[in-house]
Amino acid sequence: MNVSDVKGHNELRENAEVEIVDFRSEHAEAFRQMNLDWITLYWEVEDADRLYLENPREKILEPGGAILMALDEGEAVGTVALISMGSGSYELAKMAVDERVRGRGIGWRLGRALLDRAREIGATRVYLESNTILEPAINLYRKLGFRSIKGSVSCYDRCNIQMEVWLAGDGPPSEPDTELAPGVD
Repeated sequence: MNVSDVKGHNELRENAEVEIVDFRSEHAEAFRQMNLDWITLYWEVEDADRLYLENPREKILEPGGAILMALDEGEAVGTVALISMGSGSYELAKMAVDERVRGRGIGWRLGRALLDRAREIGATRVYLESNTILEPAINLYRKLGFRSIKGSVSCYDRCNIQMEVWLAGDGPPSEPDTELAPGVD
C-alpha cells in the first residue's frame, strides 16, 4: 500500500459514519447554529441570514428547495441548502461544517449531494454567493465545477464573489475561469 492508498483508506474510514440526509424538524437548531457560528466568526448576521435560518421550512423547503444534513453517528456536523430561484435556477446557500470535523471531506460530500439533488429535481443551474476570505470554501466550489461570474447585486454586504455551475449542458459556452479569488489558483 502506498501513501496515497493509506490516505484514501483513512478518509474512507473517517467518513464511514457520516451520512447525508434530508433536513428534518429536529435539525433546525443545528442548521441555524452551524451557520451562525461561521457567519459571526467574520461578519455580522444580516437580515437575509435571519430570514432563512429562522424559517427554513417556509423559505427554503416549501418553495421547492432542499436542505441536506451531514450526520456523524447521528450528530449534525454539516449542512447545505438548495434554494429555488425559479426557471430551473437554484442557489447553493447556508453551507457549514462543524469546525471539529473540518478536513474530513464532509463539505465535498455535502456539495456533491446537493448537486445530485439539484439534478434530480430538474435544475439546470446552481448559483452561489460567498466571500474570498473563505479560501477553503472557494477552492471547494471550484472543485465542484463552479466558475466565477459577475451577477446582480447581492442582498449580502459580505458577498464579493458570485459563482455558478450549469448542470445540463444548457448553460453558456464554457470559458476559462479567469476571475480567481486572491490567493486562489
